[in-house]
Amino acid sequence: MSQILDRPPRTIMEVFKMLPEGTLAELIDGNIYMSPSPVTNHQRIIFKLSRGLASYAEQEGLGEIFISPFDVYLDEQANAVQPDIIFVSKGQSHIVKDHIHGVPELLIELLSPGNKTHDTVIKKNLYEKFGVKEYWIIDPATKESIGYELKGNRYEEFSKSVGYITSRLLNSRFDF
Repeated sequence: MSQILDRPPRTIMEVFKMLPEGTLAELIDGNIYMSPSPVTNHQRIIFKLSRGLASYAEQEGLGEIFISPFDVYLDEQANAVQPDIIFVSKGQSHIVKDHIHGVPELLIELLSPGNKTHDTVIKKNLYEKFGVKEYWIIDPATKESIGYELKGNRYEEFSKSVGYITSRLLNSRFDF
């Protein structure tokens, strides 16, 4: 669908919001990053892990699980991301609108071939800066998962495993 502009975009966030629905793009510190669609193993892990997380969160009445592509506006100026899996607790339900506008408590990213730095450095630093309480990075090729917990204003690694995550925030283990 084409869009007719009545004026040029004035901010990078306006440019980001003009991207077509479903575009795999993120806005981090005012820079737009685009990526190709995920590979098969990536999708299999997201499906299995999100299904387990969603079932548990619903059963325990903890909150909601969302999966990418779904925009998370960490702020309204320069930072909008599409984490692979997002957990929003019941106490944070007010941040769920047309998209998520605020900082979820738990985010999970699966590494993409050839661009591991994006999740292990750029996004890890961003999530730390914005105060995401628990952040997981999963390598689909090896099934290694690394969990980080926010202590003060810094991430500390608290878990390293293969084929599962053990969330401190949700107090449960989830296999993939």
